[in-house]
Amino acid sequence: MSWMLFIIVIIVSFIVVRIGAIAFQLTGMEWSLAKFQSLSCFTGTGFTTQEAELITSDRQRRKIASVLMVLGNAGLVFMIATFANSLRPQQILEKRLIELILPISVPEGLLPWINLLVIALAILVLWTIFRNQKFRRRLTNFLRKRIIKRELFTAASFEELLIATGGYGVSKIEICAGSPVLDKTLSESQLRSHDITVLAITRNSRTMPNPPADTKITLGDQLICFGKLQNIRNRTCMNP
Repeated sequence: MSWMLFIIVIIVSFIVVRIGAIAFQLTGMEWSLAKFQSLSCFTGTGFTTQEAELITSDRQRRKIASVLMVLGNAGLVFMIATFANSLRPQQILEKRLIELILPISVPEGLLPWINLLVIALAILVLWTIFRNQKFRRRLTNFLRKRIIKRELFTAASFEELLIATGGYGVSKIEICAGSPVLDKTLSESQLRSHDITVLAITRNSRTMPNPPADTKITLGDQLICFGKLQNIRNRTCMNP
């Protein structure tokens, strides 16, 4: 039944976009931006030059975007095909199914209109369900737990707050055990020599703005840095 396939594609598309948003968030993107970028990749619309840098500058995000684009194009083609097919007179099995629901003889000429009505009602129901905040939250938490459990993506310990031209922006990084700047002072970390400026350090819920060069970086510190985002990732989130 083409109209059933059409509805299934819509449901699967919503779930795929939600998984893409979760995957982008795990790489360090803010949630609202992650949702927009996932939808943009899936539909192939909505990109700007600055936002594209968030995707192209990170290897994991490029893979996520590539999968979303492929699935989006395939889903669109399949959706159009099933929708068009649902408006044609269907097989005798579908006609008999409708006649079981409606105890009258249904002319074949009415089948496309009945299918169209069923699709419209189904879309309305799905829209109502997907707009429900509690449902979206539960679905997102369920998918996030599954993704993290299967270790499909590496969760990032930083959050990009702003993107500027040339790959520069502001990032908030949480210092983990493997960070190359751990237990070093700001001057010893040589971040300034890599064009990275530490704007503030948050430690134990206390923020130190414009920290001096002799400030020691400890485990769990959150550094708010400005610089080239790729340099920030390399100098703070990876082993040297």
